[in-house]
Amino acid sequence: MGMLLAAVIWALALMTGYFLYNRNYWMPEAISEAAHRIDGGIVLTLAITGVAFFAAQILLGIFIFRYRERGEGRARYVHGNNLIEIGGMVVTTVVFVSLAIAGQRVWASVHLTESPPDAVRIEVVAEQFVWNIHYPGPDGIMGRTAPRYYERIGNTVGIAPDDPAGADDLIAINNVAVPVNTPVELTLKSKDVLHGFFVPQLRIKQDAVPGLAVPLRFTATKVGEYEIACAELCGLAHYRMRALLKVMEPNDYRAWLDGLKEEE
Repeated sequence: MGMLLAAVIWALALMTGYFLYNRNYWMPEAISEAAHRIDGGIVLTLAITGVAFFAAQILLGIFIFRYRERGEGRARYVHGNNLIEIGGMVVTTVVFVSLAIAGQRVWASVHLTESPPDAVRIEVVAEQFVWNIHYPGPDGIMGRTAPRYYERIGNTVGIAPDDPAGADDLIAINNVAVPVNTPVELTLKSKDVLHGFFVPQLRIKQDAVPGLAVPLRFTATKVGEYEIACAELCGLAHYRMRALLKVMEPNDYRAWLDGLKEEE
């Protein structure tokens, strides 16, 4: 019986390793530098915990087989080895603290690190059940905004009418266009309730909170269209709150902005 149980444990461990190694169920393609770093941290974590998992299962099977019941009498108490136990705690602590520090560096690069001067700056104003996107106009200066200037149609991002810098600003609905291989800084806002700006390919999921302006930074590295989903239940029509992240070549991006001007 002990041999059979040990074999089952080893077989389950091998099956788990097979599915993990082949990545049959993996994340969407990563399209930013930060996303690749996040994936690298996940893979490293899985590798470390995987080695520990397999070592534990192999030892468990060996101990089950070696110390299986043989009708030799009562089991005896073994105190253990203090050196091994303390060493295991120290190694585990060092590994997990190191992984946490590495993860915090990636998080800081998205939320806390200052964007370069040439970064494209865009405001994303969420409301039930639409994403309103605010771009600076040809002057490159984004006009001042405030909640008291919000309009249901037209000035949906609340551009101050008395600010000349905002006279040429552009507004898009449910389309966030960015140039490829260019630093982008998004500022997330909300008019009403919590919304969640979620782009799986960027490995970004950040709440838009009423009363706050939350920065997000990324550099998209692959041209394409990617879904933006609202990751917070924001009302009865939450399912409709979808948009597109359009990563374009620089010339196509400028042409897209020119198209917004013509629409206005």
